[in-house]
Amino acid sequence: MGAIEDIYGDLETDVSEEEFREAVEEKVEQMGGLADEETAAMLLAHELNEGEVETVADIEPGMDEAKFIAKVMAIGELRTFERDGEDEDGRVINVDAADETASVRLAFWDGQAVDIDEGSLEVGDVLRVKGRPQDGYNGLEVSVDKAEPDDDATIDIEPGEGATAESLTMGQSDVNLRGLVLDTDTIRTFDRDDGSEGRVSNLLLGDETGRIRVTLWDDQADRAEEIDPGTAVEVVDGYVRERDGSLELHVGDDGAVDEVEDSVAFEPDADPIERVEIDETVDIAGVVRSTDPVRTFDRDDGSEGQVRNIRLQDATGDIRVALWGDKADKEIAPGDEVLAADVEIQDGWQDDKEASANWASSVVVLDDAASVGTTPADEAGDDEHAGLSSFGSDGGESAESGTSSASTTATTGSGSDSDTTGGGAQAAEQVEFTGTVVQTGDPVVLDNGEETMSVETSEHVQLGQEITVRGLLDDGRLDADDVF
Repeated sequence: MGAIEDIYGDLETDVSEEEFREAVEEKVEQMGGLADEETAAMLLAHELNEGEVETVADIEPGMDEAKFIAKVMAIGELRTFERDGEDEDGRVINVDAADETASVRLAFWDGQAVDIDEGSLEVGDVLRVKGRPQDGYNGLEVSVDKAEPDDDATIDIEPGEGATAESLTMGQSDVNLRGLVLDTDTIRTFDRDDGSEGRVSNLLLGDETGRIRVTLWDDQADRAEEIDPGTAVEVVDGYVRERDGSLELHVGDDGAVDEVEDSVAFEPDADPIERVEIDETVDIAGVVRSTDPVRTFDRDDGSEGQVRNIRLQDATGDIRVALWGDKADKEIAPGDEVLAADVEIQDGWQDDKEASANWASSVVVLDDAASVGTTPADEAGDDEHAGLSSFGSDGGESAESGTSSASTTATTGSGSDSDTTGGGAQAAEQVEFTGTVVQTGDPVVLDNGEETMSVETSEHVQLGQEITVRGLLDDGRLDADDVF
């Protein structure tokens, strides 16, 4: 074969070889003999291939034209609409397509739409598509100029299967996703425009790639109260929408949430606490060092609210987390491993950073969820989450009390020096400890930035107050004789 035949043979184009040869001759004439036929053919091939992308993920709305291959995942219904100034109605049908990297909605118009509605296209077909990308109502959309079956191309995904929390994209439908229920929410009601009452609830679902909030509508809303955290489930026929900049998987009347026997792993990918910044919305995970009692307060509208503070520590630092509303009632104790997802970092007491867990946040006691993985701090790189399993008896954290066994060197009653690092196993000793009150009640818990101390005292103290206590330390708890 000649050079022109070779170049044409490598093209994916609807231009015939005869038309290509004629264009090559015209290009040679245009360039006034500065290029031979082979060079002209290569220039034309580049022009014809312009807009061709390797994967669906490479398609961008600003492109004039995109050429790609994708597998049909779902076919919508034919819709008609009135065109301005025309007697004949327009027709459109939407097709969800995808490859291994992402999904995209294809819009077919008029004659093409009618042909698809009559059965010319089936779920599972692989198409070679040429069209104009744009931002659609449900995310990226390509208005199709031409689409042809490609029986030789292989795309290793199946319709409705193989979805992961990380791979979901805006506008995707007919999604089947297996995951571990990390958290559930209560059912909420609302009034629709037509006067009927709607119902909605949420699940937080995690898999080996990440997590996704699942929104359950109407009859499906009951599933949030029927399924316990730690249960492996499969979401069937879900669809992806965006809310406040984050993707959610929605389940309506056509979908379901079914319990499955499979084991599903989930590993929290949290932000290191020491690197979170004010006004960020982040995921943090760690061990609970201390907890406060639930406090109630009156809102401006006269209703009663509630909040509870806990202090969470990972391998990089610690932070106070405010649990608002129903989250304040969660059974969380010192020593628990907790994931606080979608929490907002705010200015806290004495210019300290504080994480606020509001209605849009999820607070998960990881011990409640089976097959939860953690990453030790010494295996986590600078860009990885801080890890949880670095906390234990060797990390200075008591698994039972969640407070650090006092590492203060003190003088015992017998006059001998002792390093009290044995988790409260030694005899009582006189110690002095200065810290900030992070928990009131019985016991009071103080935090000096490096460790915490449980204190028995009848003195009235306030959250955030810095105090010094002196007394006997016995079994990990200080019985304060003096508070100043």
